[in-house]
Amino acid sequence: MSSEMKTMVLVLGATGGIGGALARKLLARGWRIRALNREAAKVSRREPAFEWVQGDVMNAGDVLRAAEGVSLIVHAVNPPGYRNWETLVLPMLDNTIAAARTVGARIVLPGNVYNFGPDALPAPAEESPQHPLTKKGAIRVEMEKRLEAASQAGVGAIIVRAGDFFGPGTTGNSWFSSGFVTPGKPVGTIKNPGRRGIGHQWAYLPDMAETMAQLIERADRLPLFALYHMEGFWDADGMQMAEAIRRVAGGKARIGRFPWWIVPLAAPFVPIMREIKEMRYLWKVPLRMRNTRLIAELGQEPQTPIDEAVRAALVALGCLPEPHHDTATALIMPSPENAG
Repeated sequence: MSSEMKTMVLVLGATGGIGGALARKLLARGWRIRALNREAAKVSRREPAFEWVQGDVMNAGDVLRAAEGVSLIVHAVNPPGYRNWETLVLPMLDNTIAAARTVGARIVLPGNVYNFGPDALPAPAEESPQHPLTKKGAIRVEMEKRLEAASQAGVGAIIVRAGDFFGPGTTGNSWFSSGFVTPGKPVGTIKNPGRRGIGHQWAYLPDMAETMAQLIERADRLPLFALYHMEGFWDADGMQMAEAIRRVAGGKARIGRFPWWIVPLAAPFVPIMREIKEMRYLWKVPLRMRNTRLIAELGQEPQTPIDEAVRAALVALGCLPEPHHDTATALIMPSPENAG
């Protein structure tokens, strides 16, 4: 999108990982950021450069009022704590679609691998069959179907699917922080949920935000329904992420196994454990989304070197000390609420 066309973007989920990261990328590019939040006065102190609006994404009127005058809506909001997905996710998206249709805005949605079942593996393309085995996957498929239907009625959409998120802003809401390491503690034992020899796909949040920002910048040349896969960091043998954590943490940590046996015991009581149980199949088989279409559009995919990305993630989690400001960029760690 040309610089003279840059105006206001509404970010839903600006306190979350990808929503916050993308909002800051767009702010640096000259966009004005409006953010809807149920506690706008409280969170405004965290990001004073954003225009905060009090409201709830579950309220269609709130979303429409927040969308007045915007040309772009980033839909990066999820129910906090993985609760009530079945009843909240689709109504929230419907409110975004209705607002976008009214004000003439394009919608941007961060996607993931949950759409795919075993029949699409090991290397699903953007149009591969979507037969997920999980409820969350089925909801993801329906979200994209609704955006595609909206695009046929003139509402533009950009979707970027990526692997498991890690990096600043995903505290408590990612495999990196829920499995491999313990937030707030030095790295002692690295609990690897993968199997040796089984590849796994990761997405560093700042890289995903940069990818989406670059696509937004050229939105005028994209199709109305624009769907892309990110390569991210491909852990080819299921051990590279654990090895990178050990390297960055000083080389002394022990790489162990994630205690899968505890998951079914805790699942009835702990929402995140229900999610982990449901998505375990993605650790048993390799799934590598190819970024051929993305490369054709952007020329290259933004990719931070893995050790640099892991270091930033560990610092954000409190597992490594904050680097000196003269040698590294200070990290901003948003709340995990609404991270998706």
